[in-house]
Amino acid sequence: VRIGVKKMVAKVNADSCTGCGTCVDECPAAAISLSDDDIAVVDENECLDCGACEDACPNNAITIE
Repeated sequence: VRIGVKKMVAKVNADSCTGCGTCVDECPAAAISLSDDDIAVVDENECLDCGACEDACPNNAITIE
């Protein structure tokens, strides 16, 4: 753990997310699920900030921040 450095995590733009589930399938940490409204939700404690979801999202709804 690095002190004073914020962990990067995947962030979902709910307005752009269509709930296709591609990010869920591509996440190697199983850190993404779909809400009841079919919007991707990231478990920030499990996210590896690897960028797989960001690369896979066809709607560019996920960014690593």
